[in-house]
This record gives sequence, C-alpha cells and structure tokens, in this order.
Amino acid sequence: MYACLSEKDHHSDFPGNVNLPLSTQNMNEDSSVEKSKKKEDRNPVCVGREDDIKKLRRTTVVIHDREVVVFYHDGRFYALDCRCYHTGGPLHEGDIEDINGQPCIICPWHKYKITLATGEGLYQAINPREPSPKPKWQSKGVKQRTHRVTVDSGNVYVTLSDTDDNIESDHYANIHNRIILPPKKK
Repeated sequence: MYACLSEKDHHSDFPGNVNLPLSTQNMNEDSSVEKSKKKEDRNPVCVGREDDIKKLRRTTVVIHDREVVVFYHDGRFYALDCRCYHTGGPLHEGDIEDINGQPCIICPWHKYKITLATGEGLYQAINPREPSPKPKWQSKGVKQRTHRVTVDSGNVYVTLSDTDDNIESDHYANIHNRIILPPKKK
C-alpha cells in the first residue's frame, strides 16, 4: 500500500483537520499534466492513523483540491465531500442520526439528511391516498459524492470517487482556497 505522509507534510490548524498537500504534477515526455493529475486523483491518499480518526470520530482533509470529510461511525469509516450539495453547508459540523436503518449526516444549515454509505439525499413524504397517511422516508437519489475508504497497517486511506457522473455536491467540493473551519464546540 502507500505510506502515510510524514508529519512535516501535514498542516494542521486544529485537532482533526489535516490539510494534505495538493496533487503534484508528474510530467514526462509521454504524458500531459492533465492525464497525470487525473490518474493521481484515483490513487489512495493516507488521511491519518486509524486510532486517531476513531477517537476523533471525524476529520476533514483536502485531497487533490477536493474537501473531504471522513467519519468513523458504528465501526465503519465513511468519506464524503465536505460541503452539502444543497448550499455548501459544513457537513463536518453536522450530527449523525440513524434514519430508516441507515447512518446519515444532518447538514447543520438546513437539516438536509444524507446517507453516509451512498450519499443519497433523504426526505419524508406521505401518500395522501392512504387511509391514515404516515410519513415515510424516500430517496432523492445520490446527491453527495462518496469516496472509498480503506485501512491498511493502521493507516486510513481515501480514494476519490472514480465515477465521471455529475453529482450535485461537486459544485461545492472544488472551490479553491476554501478554509475548513473546525467543528463548533457544543
């Protein structure tokens, strides 16, 4: 697997926030910067030690110009774009709730519910034709880009999503020079 970046390669303004170096551009005679960057974006990037992220429960990182939040919840790691697909709310500040048997992050700005595993947006709806209508959870489809998380030798790695589909969170994920703020203390 890949080695974690050394401490000198990390920039951390507060516990739980690691700003990884942006992608390096590897040029040679046979490749362009564009192809090299795209290929590099698909490589796993070490985002921290497994034990540290388990203790923190969440951490924010920048991987190849993309803000990502990594969650540890109920024994599993999840990675999503850090900014909510709706209006760019800071998902790293949201609460995690179980909705319809799925762990979901709740955006702190407008309370949008997003599944951690698939990035689906959820909403409650009723069928007025039912004799006693009860709200049921429905999916809006995938709205938030998720990324693959792997653990190897005590290190946690994130591989950016390899789908070329346009996902709504893409709009807020690629904004350059955005500062990730630490979660507010409750």
